[in-house]
Amino acid sequence: MNRGLVLRLESLVQLRGACQQLRALSCRKAWGAQWRPGHTSAHPLCPVLLYPQLWPKDRPSSAALPQCRHLATKEETKRKKKKIPLIRGEVEIRQKMTIEELAGAMGKDIDHIYEALLYTDIDLNSLEPDSILYEDHIKMIVQKSGMKYKSAKLKEEKERKNTDAVKPPADPAVLSPRPPVVTILGHVDHGKTTLLDSLRKSQVASMEAGGITQHIGAFLVHMPSGEKITFLDTPGHAAFSAMRARGTNVTDIVILVVAAEDGVMQQTIESIQHAKNAGVPLILAINKCDKPEADPERVKKELLAHDVVCEEFGGDVQAVNISALKGENLMVLAEATVALAEMLELKADATGLVEGTVIESRKDRGKGALTTAIIQRGTLRKGCVLVAGKTWAKVRFMFDENGKAVDAAPPGIPVEIMGWKDVPSAGDEILEVESEQRAHEVIDWRNYVEQQEKLKKDMEVIEAKQKEHRMEYEQKQQKLAHLTWRQRKAVLYKASKHLMFQRPTERREVDENTLSVIVKGDVDGSVEAILNILDSYDCEDECKLDIVHFGMGDISENDLSLAEAFNGVIYGFSVNANQSVKKLADKKGIKIKLHNIIYKLIDDLKEELNSRLPPAMVETTIGEASVLDTFSVTVGKNKVPVAGCRVQKGLLDRKMKFKLIRKGDVIWKGSLSSLKHHKDDAQVIKAGMDCGLSLDKNLEFNIGDDIICYEETEVQQTTSWDPGF
Repeated sequence: MNRGLVLRLESLVQLRGACQQLRALSCRKAWGAQWRPGHTSAHPLCPVLLYPQLWPKDRPSSAALPQCRHLATKEETKRKKKKIPLIRGEVEIRQKMTIEELAGAMGKDIDHIYEALLYTDIDLNSLEPDSILYEDHIKMIVQKSGMKYKSAKLKEEKERKNTDAVKPPADPAVLSPRPPVVTILGHVDHGKTTLLDSLRKSQVASMEAGGITQHIGAFLVHMPSGEKITFLDTPGHAAFSAMRARGTNVTDIVILVVAAEDGVMQQTIESIQHAKNAGVPLILAINKCDKPEADPERVKKELLAHDVVCEEFGGDVQAVNISALKGENLMVLAEATVALAEMLELKADATGLVEGTVIESRKDRGKGALTTAIIQRGTLRKGCVLVAGKTWAKVRFMFDENGKAVDAAPPGIPVEIMGWKDVPSAGDEILEVESEQRAHEVIDWRNYVEQQEKLKKDMEVIEAKQKEHRMEYEQKQQKLAHLTWRQRKAVLYKASKHLMFQRPTERREVDENTLSVIVKGDVDGSVEAILNILDSYDCEDECKLDIVHFGMGDISENDLSLAEAFNGVIYGFSVNANQSVKKLADKKGIKIKLHNIIYKLIDDLKEELNSRLPPAMVETTIGEASVLDTFSVTVGKNKVPVAGCRVQKGLLDRKMKFKLIRKGDVIWKGSLSSLKHHKDDAQVIKAGMDCGLSLDKNLEFNIGDDIICYEETEVQQTTSWDPGF
């Protein structure tokens, strides 16, 4: 009875299996490739026996049962069906797209784009997610991904309206006389600062480090006659030639100071050239005429060679003999300046919007960003909104050259301005605008213009780089053209593997031979002058000089972080570092070098460069000997060549190194294996004595050979960089 029940159950299961087979056939027709068999079998689907304890003993074991086919479920079918539109979809492309933008448009990740570019001429190492791809590469990537592309509709970018500040022309009817702006130029140490001190009765020279003017200063001098003259005291050092050039661009008259005993020097010629380039008239001040060796006439004749013709030679240049130290003829020089200013008819509009020029800029811990400026138009007052470069200010306070607060600054007057949001650069043009909102518009426009210019330059660099990579790729392809694809793949793999292992080593070698520098200065002009000197560095093959960061203000913890990251040295010019910063620098092993004189800072930097250079081996000759005879001796089974020598100079010391010279060529370097005087071993053989010697190498001697005894010592190399002083 039980057995009959089991047989009926088996028949029902078999019937169910047949139904499943029919369903599978219909699925296969409907879905095609979606149907996947787990294992091909000639047997039908196996019946399922519900009660194992009732299985017949003659049935096969479970291990021998055929494997069931696997049918795709509805969920799997839906999941695969969803991918079809993505693979066969259309991608909107533009002529230029970044890797990130293309990946987003295709619905892929960035690695997919890199993989598609693997066999192109593009250097993958130079690519970043924001790197720009061009249309031909974009189309190729889309096609390789099994997609279609269509060009996106170009959005016409509206031309941005120019919102920069403008200078309206001045009305001649409202022009009024203004003080002349006078620049004192000349060679270093010819007495420029002393002359200015005598004119304004102050002692700036005594306060300056080393007696050298470090940055531009602007001062107003009141003459006894009631006239006013604005002086720009520019540095005379060669390092500040760029600042001197800027000083002549905002000046009306140049006083050229030449020492009567020295005559025309290099920086005197440079000063003349700066004045000519700016189209500014000259007044010649021949200084130090009180010295017995003074020769003013020689100075005037030397200047003729540089097209500076004094009035006594038929020219238009006034020449005044002075002694700045003793105050002789200073009023004559001042009167000559006022007379020339009257001839120039210097006038300005004192009623319009303010215009001016930044002479110097700096950061003050209590006052914030400060600028020294000369007003060239309008009258500056508290509350005025100014723009300069890419920053702006609402004037909070103004100070004169003595630090006293002033309420107004008319044209031709130097003034220190407080209220800047950031520090503008020396030489920037100052313009007044109507409101703070207008100032923001001006700054936004200038940032936009700078961004567009940078983008244009970046595109040029990218195109040049891609062209270079394309040429390299074509050359590589030509070299590999005769190889099969397997051979080509092997060559490329070996090359990439070689680069993989070589690049880190090369990078470490470069880093060890690099001096990273962080420069901080008191004012913008000082930092610029130091950077101008460092720009002249031309010994990259000896030691690479890398300027990591530069700026104004005291040494901060941010500077320490940069120095630590780049293993650099911090150089400060007329700035300080507080105790906490110094302690942190000592803890991290970071060097902070503080200086007040620019040439001492450069000398310190040269010493730091020298310390990065590898030491050179220098040979010092101890003694010389000539080979008079040759013979050999038997040592064991070997014959050893021996030279009979006479010491001509110095001595031969067996502990030292030796070299064998034949007809001017060094053919051996090493040590002696033996040194004998007659038959006795000797440590030292002095001049005039005979000896026999053998080398640590089996080398035949010739009569007339020279034996040199020398000592090697390590000597620190010095850089060949010449900064000009």
